[in-house]
This record gives sequence, C-alpha cells and structure tokens, in this order.
Amino acid sequence: MKPFANKFNLLPALLLLAISIAMIPETEEPVGLGVKAPKGAETLFDGSRKTLDEKWTYWQGPRLAATLPIKWQIEKDPTGTGTVMNSNDPAAAGGKYGAADIVTKKPYRDFRLHIEFYVSKPGGNSGVYLQNRYEIQIFDGDTTSHGIGAVINESPSPYYAYNGIGKWNAYDIQFRAARFQDGKRTEPALVSMYFNGKKVHTNQPISQVWGGPNSGIDGGNDGGKGITDVPGGLKLQAEGHDVLYRNIWIKEMNFKNADTNF
Repeated sequence: MKPFANKFNLLPALLLLAISIAMIPETEEPVGLGVKAPKGAETLFDGSRKTLDEKWTYWQGPRLAATLPIKWQIEKDPTGTGTVMNSNDPAAAGGKYGAADIVTKKPYRDFRLHIEFYVSKPGGNSGVYLQNRYEIQIFDGDTTSHGIGAVINESPSPYYAYNGIGKWNAYDIQFRAARFQDGKRTEPALVSMYFNGKKVHTNQPISQVWGGPNSGIDGGNDGGKGITDVPGGLKLQAEGHDVLYRNIWIKEMNFKNADTNF
C-alpha cells in the first residue's frame, strides 16, 4: 500500500504546481520598432495624409504662426517602403517651438502610447508631449536631462538606448495623469517608458511643465508648476528640423493606482 499512498501524497504538490503555472503573468506586451496597435487602441498616424488631417491640428498656443491645413509634409520612408511625416514646418524655422506644433484633436488622461521617430541630421530636435504638458525629449547629441529620451529636466537622458541618426527609434509609454482632490493636485503625473525595447523609466514622477507658455498647457501657469486637472492631447513639436514620425497609436487606460510599470 505504500506506493499507492505516495501517489496520493503527490496530489497536493501537483495541484499547487498547476495553480502556480496558471498565475504566471503573460509575456510583457510587445515594445519596440514595428509594434502594431492592439485591440482597443486608436491609430493616430498610419503614414497617410488622411490620418494627419483627421486626427491632428495646430496647437493654439501663444506663439502659433502656422495656418491650416497642417504644413508637415508626408514623405517616403527613407529606410524603405511606406510614408512618414516630417516635423520641419516652415513656421518653426530657427527653433520656434510652439509656432507650428501639432496636437491631437482628442484629449487624453491615462494611456499607453507607441510612437516611432527618425532623426535625419545631427542636432535634430523635436519632442513628444504627453497631455500637451510633459515633454519626452527628442534631441540628438544631448546626453543630459535635456537630451533624447529624457523626461525633460526631470530625468537623465537614456542616451545608450538611442539608435542614432538615420535610424528609426521607438518610444513605448504608459502615462498616468496627475490626480486632484478639491481642485488641488494630490499626486503628480507618472510615466514608465521603453526606448527601443529597453526599459528606461519606471514610475518617473513629473513635477511641472517646462519651457514656459509656448511649451504646452499650464506652461505659463505659476512658472509651469500650476498644473490643472484638464486633459490634453498628444503633441509633437516642430523645431525646424527634419525629424520624422510614423506608426503612432494610443490606447486609453485607467490607472487607479499610482503605477504605470509594464
């Protein structure tokens, strides 16, 4: 009877193993170049003039100097097939950010974002603005907190993850908007990010809008520290450089807890 008893003694262990396997989380969602929009996501730019005009407009900031239709050009992808958009709007020549920045017509709070960019020449400069407030920098050659991949002025640049000039790069971002109670901010905005598939930010808090009123929503409010409880669109910055964009999609989320890690 001893072998029979041993067989039944194994049952609890096997049951525990089966439960443990079932509890193992699925593989992390794909990140990096070429990731397609998942179910429930909204495509913001697919390479077509149609999505550019339907989803985007110029940001009506104090320095706006451009007029519709959007002057960002649709061009052939320099690395292969397909088309992309070029942020080199003539109204922003000389680095006049805010003069021809484009923003989504739809505002967002919490979200998962995928965006791919290509810097054509040394010193290429643009920026990805979350909620039209918080800039994830695109600035070739700068390895400081004002450099590529940085949550501008709030984190070091993860320059090591940058593919360099003449190559496509990808930001995968999860963002949680600031939280408020009785009109006062109780929790700062949070962001986690992969840069070309490498984790570079995990629950990085963002304290303010940098760059003044020409930068984005609340930039002119108490020196950028007066964050308000107003959703904002995804904004891309025109700085007079040939920085290209493709494959942009966003999925609205609701992060109840202060955690954007993925």
